[in-house]
Parts: sequence; C-alpha cells; structure tokens
Amino acid sequence: MLAIERELGRKRNPEKTDKTYENRPIDIDLLFYGDEIKNTAKLQVPHPRLQERRFVLLPLHDIAPQLRHQHLKKSIKELLAETKDETSCTQLSATLENPRSRYDLKKHHYIAIEGNIGAGKTTLTTLIAEEFNAKLILERFKENPFLPKFYKDQSRYAFPLEMSFLADRYQQLLDDIGQFNLFKDFMIADYDSYKSLIFAQITLGEEEFNLYKKLHGMVYRELAKPSLYVYLYQNTERLLHNIKKRGRSYEQDISSEYLSKINEGYLQFIKMKQQANVKIIDISALDFSSSRSDYLEILIEMCRD
Repeated sequence: MLAIERELGRKRNPEKTDKTYENRPIDIDLLFYGDEIKNTAKLQVPHPRLQERRFVLLPLHDIAPQLRHQHLKKSIKELLAETKDETSCTQLSATLENPRSRYDLKKHHYIAIEGNIGAGKTTLTTLIAEEFNAKLILERFKENPFLPKFYKDQSRYAFPLEMSFLADRYQQLLDDIGQFNLFKDFMIADYDSYKSLIFAQITLGEEEFNLYKKLHGMVYRELAKPSLYVYLYQNTERLLHNIKKRGRSYEQDISSEYLSKINEGYLQFIKMKQQANVKIIDISALDFSSSRSDYLEILIEMCRD
C-alpha cells in the first residue's frame, strides 16, 4: 500500500510530528484484515482511530454495518452512533469524475494567473499544474535582493527594483515559454509580463515610469502572450490576513492603501485588454487551498464561456 501511494505521488514528511491534516494526492489505510489483530511498530489492525472518524464509519456502515470491531466488541453501526466526531460528511455520486475530463484547460496553450499580493495565485497555479499536467512557471521573486530594501525605502529603491524585475521576468518567461515540454499539456504561470508595468506605475514617478514603459515595450514585444488571463480578486482585509499568515518579514509593513492601488492598477490594465480572453474571479469568500469545492468553483469560472 505504501508503494502504491508513492507511485501515485504521495510524499511523507518524516520530520512532521504533529497530527494536523495536510493535503495529499492519495491516502490508503488498512482498517480490518479478517479477524486478525496486529499491534507492531509499523502496523496496527484494526486501524486504531477508525472509530473517531465519521468519514470512515459512514461508508463502512453502508457496506458492512454489522461488522464487529475485535478490540471494542462493537459493530460499525454502534460505533457510528457513539462516535464523538461531528465532522460534516457529504455522500458523493456513484461515479467520481476526474476534473481533467470535465474542465478543458488544455485548449489554452498558456494560462496566466494574476492577483494582488497575498491573493493566492502561486497556490492556485501550483494546484492546477499538478492536477492538469501543466508546465509550471513560478515567479522567482525571492531571489530579488532589492525587494526587502524597497519595502523599507520605496522612493530610493523603486526604480532599481522594477528594472531588476523587468530583466528577471523577461529572462524567465523567455526560457520557460521557449522550452516547450512534450510531456505537458499546456503552460501555466503565476504572473504575466504586464505585471511589471502595473507595479511600476504605482511605485515610480512620472518621468521614470515613461522611461520604464518604453523599455518594457521593447523587451516584451516578441514574447508570447497568454491565451487565458485570470485575475483573482481578493478584498484588502483578506489580503492583509494572508500576508501576515505567510510571514515574510519584508511584507509585514505593506499598507492597505498600497494594496488598493495595486488592485486599481490591475483593473485599469484589464479594461485595456477587452479583446483578450480575461476572467476576473472574486475569491474573497473562497478558500481554495483547503476546500475542494471552492477550488472546483474557480475551475468552473475559468472554463465558462
């Protein structure tokens, strides 16, 4: 069973000591093995916590309500009635559907997921890339030495920061878009080349921005454009919460005013892309990183005509 999990992409963290839940592509558990009782360092049968989990007891009750637990001397029906687990469980249809067969994203050769700071664009991009066999392109912002300095002194470091981003983003997109992977169905990135213009317009003075805009046009003129552009709208309160939660020290002083300006910049840019395939998805009430239904709701919006 462990070998099957590994083959299907399950990676266990041996250093993880707490019992908090974390997403996994597959999870196989052995609940019973006939009437046998095992209690070793590697295996316990019956499963030691099955009576604590409604999501285990409910489907087990559907197929074997009278099956008795050897240790507890009670049937599955009795254990379900007595469990203290109050987790809400929803019965699914008889046929489970792979999202790859329902949501046709590979018709877009190149998708860009954009959003404000802390909107979750990298998380969503990674989820989609893993599930839909897409080539993943992530912005390498952590390597930019000017970013922490910019948040401390914006007027001094704005121009070198934006020029650095201009060069880095261009080089990365040029490399990643140009190197097509035959084993991937499409490409998906957590940023678009026009991101540089949006941020530069906010951070730079008028003369500096005019110069920057000319350079941007020259650099990105021949670069491929995404066939689907998705903007994740998130309200400012949630953005600030997400920024604080992820704990990057140089981001902790970002103001709500700055985030509002970024959002306005994106919306103005989107208005100019009327001929392009653009989707604005309000995720203010969604938690797609931990809710499968919220994640699928975003996929529906991305595929909606």
